[in-house]
Amino acid sequence: MKINKKLKTYFFLWGTQSLSALGSGMTGYALVLWLYQNSGSALKTALLSICSYAPYVIMSIFAGALSDKWNKKKTMLFCDLIAAISTVVVLFLIKTGELVPWHLYLINAVNGLMNTVQQPASEVAATLLIPKEDYQKTSGLRSFSQSLNSILTPVIATALFSFAGIESVIAVDLATFVIAFVSLWLFIKIPEPPKSEDKNEPLLKSVRGGLVWLKRNPLILKLIMFLACINLVASIYDAALPAMVLSKSGETVLGTVNTCVGIATLVGSVIAAVLPAPKNRVRAICLALLFSMSTENFLLAFGNNAVFWCVGAVLGWLSIPFMNANMDVIFRNEIPAEMQGRVFSCRNALQFFTIPVGFLMGGVLVDSVFEPFMAAQPEYGFWTRVFGGSKGSGAAMLFAVIGLAGVAVCVIFGLLLRKYKWSEKK
Repeated sequence: MKINKKLKTYFFLWGTQSLSALGSGMTGYALVLWLYQNSGSALKTALLSICSYAPYVIMSIFAGALSDKWNKKKTMLFCDLIAAISTVVVLFLIKTGELVPWHLYLINAVNGLMNTVQQPASEVAATLLIPKEDYQKTSGLRSFSQSLNSILTPVIATALFSFAGIESVIAVDLATFVIAFVSLWLFIKIPEPPKSEDKNEPLLKSVRGGLVWLKRNPLILKLIMFLACINLVASIYDAALPAMVLSKSGETVLGTVNTCVGIATLVGSVIAAVLPAPKNRVRAICLALLFSMSTENFLLAFGNNAVFWCVGAVLGWLSIPFMNANMDVIFRNEIPAEMQGRVFSCRNALQFFTIPVGFLMGGVLVDSVFEPFMAAQPEYGFWTRVFGGSKGSGAAMLFAVIGLAGVAVCVIFGLLLRKYKWSEKK
């Protein structure tokens, strides 16, 4: 079977960028382990993600407008380079024994800002390189690489962190950066979208154009708000998971649970890539998220061992690639290529602003509400029998709360979106 030349270029870009993402993910994972070991605080650990997402949310609405004006390849190269320099700074601080939490927060904020600019450029580059008929397939492949990284990141990062220290993790990260950077710089050509007068318009007018487009397309706007609510729940989950698992079972079990997440998304990615298009993509998105929200959080809450946690991870993440693939097809078909940078950035600001809020809420709720509440319970009291009596039982209780919240979000938006029946044959 003959493969489109642009699609070959996309596969090369996807492969090298995925390798670099693996290295970056390993460093991020190792820094979480380092910080939790040195602080024991869910909030201080969650602040790593808050500092990454805060600039992403605040600046993304402007970054998309700039991305539509700037050369996509040069933008991606510049952002990758700044992120690599930040990693070198972390390595230097570790070697000199000067690394403290606020250094990591500042560096994560810089990396978050770079990701803010790079992400819309990467999205548009993918649209320009992928034929329309391959949108669902390639979305499944992107989920495949992300899930494979989810499997490999905790395994490799934990092994290197335990036996050779965080320096070895960073060395692997920098090696993968060099491969991706040189490949993009020398061997990958990314076309620019058709020229339009919009490229010469003022920045604020460009930003307004993305918001106006969303206002005129209620399906896309409602899907974005749906994901914003889901991201709030999911980021509370992300803040609470290390606090619960590291407290109850240690870093090896946390790595195992995260590996199960990766395996589930890997399998789900393969399924998403080979399944035929559903008759109603909107309904498919709602059902996939409802299945996820109604399984994992409750198994994490009420299952007091690694087996339940791993089963929950599999059930919770198996349907996510299918959801992402359908969302991706709708967005890429509905949003014109010359508008995608602006609209994707407006989407990022609206869809992801709940993530730093959720991480902050998760850290505060674990450290200041649920853990103290569970610590005050009698040894054989009701709540102790349900969630356990050791440190981490408060995080387990929080999972039950966000499980109920996630199901409620899915039901409410399922009702709001029931009139939309998006498919290729509209």
